[in-house]
Amino acid sequence: MATTDRELLLANERDQQQAKTLASQLPDRGARFTAASDKTGDAVPVPNELSQLIAQVIQAVARGHAVTVSSMPEELTTTAAAQLLGVSRPTLMRKVNAGEIPSHKVGSHTRLWTTDVLREQQARRQRQLAAFNELRALEDD
Repeated sequence: MATTDRELLLANERDQQQAKTLASQLPDRGARFTAASDKTGDAVPVPNELSQLIAQVIQAVARGHAVTVSSMPEELTTTAAAQLLGVSRPTLMRKVNAGEIPSHKVGSHTRLWTTDVLREQQARRQRQLAAFNELRALEDD
């Protein structure tokens, strides 16, 4: 079972130029977007959180980056969570049993909320970056 549905969006030069033009008109923070309704033609305000996502996509396209859109289920199996974190399932279960990653039971099966797994993934990246910077600082001495 796949843990995500992904679509890679590749912007062409025209898309990138349009994104650059739009990005130059947006504030550094707090951009708000509206969407036109097909049914009535009325402007529908886009919530702040979604506006932030749209702004991030625009900035990425303006810089010439490929954008990957991915959807994930609300909860993950331990196998899917381990794959996402890049660890073995036994390593994940040690972290779960130690209380490092929250989990819950569905019948006799352990499940993890996707948000908790993504939070752990981000924390792991931060720890790796800190360790790398520490090693680099030692080399500079």
